[in-house]
Amino acid sequence: MTDPSAKWYLNLEKEGIVIPKLLIVDDDIHLRKLVLTYAELDGFRCEEAENGKTAIGKVNSTQFDIVVLDVMMPGLDGFETLGEIRKESQVPIIMLTSRSEEYDKLLGFNLGADDYLAKPFSPRELMARIGAVLKRSGSKTSDKLVFGELCISPGSRVITAGEKVLNLPPKEFDLLLYLVQNERLVLRRDQLLNNVWGYDYYGDVRTVDTHIKSLREHLGDYRKTIQTVWGVGYKFEYK
Repeated sequence: MTDPSAKWYLNLEKEGIVIPKLLIVDDDIHLRKLVLTYAELDGFRCEEAENGKTAIGKVNSTQFDIVVLDVMMPGLDGFETLGEIRKESQVPIIMLTSRSEEYDKLLGFNLGADDYLAKPFSPRELMARIGAVLKRSGSKTSDKLVFGELCISPGSRVITAGEKVLNLPPKEFDLLLYLVQNERLVLRRDQLLNNVWGYDYYGDVRTVDTHIKSLREHLGDYRKTIQTVWGVGYKFEYK
């Protein structure tokens, strides 16, 4: 039986949108749930493993995009688990450890770790490191832009919010994509007009306001990601 919580992932996959998969390996259930919460907010589909043996089995049976692996675990520790995984897979792996000795880091890197993060750590820093490792590895996650359950696939021009596919008019899609690609930057109306409609477009800048209003209506619960900067223009900001 399919896990109901995974239903929105399945719907996205039917639309051709790739959802990155993260395996969280740690014997501390509270830490696993913390990482899982932040990862899902960033658009990852997550699985958990409480020990090295389970992690190896999951990696051998499932195509993950990245693994977060704790060093200090009972039974097979993180180094032993990393060594076993590397016999069959080159999936990117970030090691977590409560120890900061240089020897441990060197051992992890020599065994094939892609990055190393010492406990305690900021969940946001971990997510930033995950993004950096995936970018370096040329992960397929770069094919889409994910903000919570809002997923934008530039190649297929598909946008989904949770289980719902948003059918945007072409120019509204172009406008949203340009705002997203310049996330947190305040863009003037004339900048948007020139870059979305084209430099040879002779329309009024109020065209931008009209399309922003319609775009917000289409975004529904995500309408607040399009923010007005009074007297200047607009910006896209997610949380």
